[in-house]
Amino acid sequence: MTVVLGGCGGGSQDVTLKLVAADYGNSSADSSQKYWDRLVAAYEDDHPGTTVDVTVYSWNDVDRKVKEMVDAGRAPDMAQIGSYADYADANLLYKADDLLSIRTQADFASQLATAGQVKDVQYGMPFAASTRLLFYNKSLFTDAGLSAPKTWQDLATDAAALKARGVTYPYALPLGPEESQAETMQWLLSGGGGYTDSFGTYSLNSTENVATFTWLKDELVDKGLTGPVAPGKLNRAAAFTAFADGDVGMLNGHPSLMKMAEKRGVKFGMVPMPGNGGQSRYSMGVADWMTAFKKNGHAKEVGDFLDFVYSEKNVLDFSREYDLLPVTNSASAVMSDAERDAALKPFLDELPQSELYPVGRTSWAEVAAAVKQRIGAAVAPGATPATVLKQLETTATKADNS
Repeated sequence: MTVVLGGCGGGSQDVTLKLVAADYGNSSADSSQKYWDRLVAAYEDDHPGTTVDVTVYSWNDVDRKVKEMVDAGRAPDMAQIGSYADYADANLLYKADDLLSIRTQADFASQLATAGQVKDVQYGMPFAASTRLLFYNKSLFTDAGLSAPKTWQDLATDAAALKARGVTYPYALPLGPEESQAETMQWLLSGGGGYTDSFGTYSLNSTENVATFTWLKDELVDKGLTGPVAPGKLNRAAAFTAFADGDVGMLNGHPSLMKMAEKRGVKFGMVPMPGNGGQSRYSMGVADWMTAFKKNGHAKEVGDFLDFVYSEKNVLDFSREYDLLPVTNSASAVMSDAERDAALKPFLDELPQSELYPVGRTSWAEVAAAVKQRIGAAVAPGATPATVLKQLETTATKADNS
């Protein structure tokens, strides 16, 4: 995977770095491969002797591809993927301290840098971030004489009014297996809970979480305010499409939904997630990660390349191309003040008070998979949310202890 050609007489070495990355594009026209090709070309022009070979895979495949490479003893030098904890736990990754300049490492948004740590050591370098806001269809709200909700009760009242006017999905609640761990976390946070407690211990069946899902079931699902598809069978992509078709009154969304809605002429508003009795104290943040494997021993070259990747210009270029949030303070400061980035500012404003998945735990992948498959059952007819959350808590505890 990595070719090192030694120069004669102890001279300089030519190094090829292998990077595997995820695709943030929606088609070949905006594939991340094109972004990386441009960035690498600029880097190689100023760094003779270093070649960076980038392979981009879809999000459906990239984590599996990297795992297969690692298992086969062919780890890439770098992998830009969805998780890092398993590799860090197996001592396969460089620490961020081993790679990045002090300036680069200090520029990471603090909560993202912290989320990249295992036992207070940073192995995961944040690469892309996003937050969630509540989207609402302005036309449907205006026709019904409604204003954007600020509390759960507002949301339920608005949803009932939209249902009375024949809106297909008054509130779209995607708890299907595609990405229900995100919708779940957004609601748990808005109810004062979360996946873990203040000590970092899994707490899926906490009093707050049980109360949140009981409210969801009683006040939205059982009253027919979440549409014709059972939440456990509704995936996020389908919910987004329905919103872009004008069939959804409200749903939680990330920045990519803006373009989808605008293309279809849907007028929308965005507000922070309502909470139980007021605006939610925390919003949900999501980060994807850059990792660097020790297998090929190219710490110096990898660090130099990543310092370039995380320059203010390159972070801004990537964030703007794919409607994502910058992971560095310097790029965030520029985006906050730039008129061209005004649409992303509401999401950026949520980042400082956002909470991320517990990605530093090696058990998180298993817990997330269990949530995706089973959380929809918590609001199914005849279900008891506490029972499902207790089952998930048992799964999480076993995964954490294994």
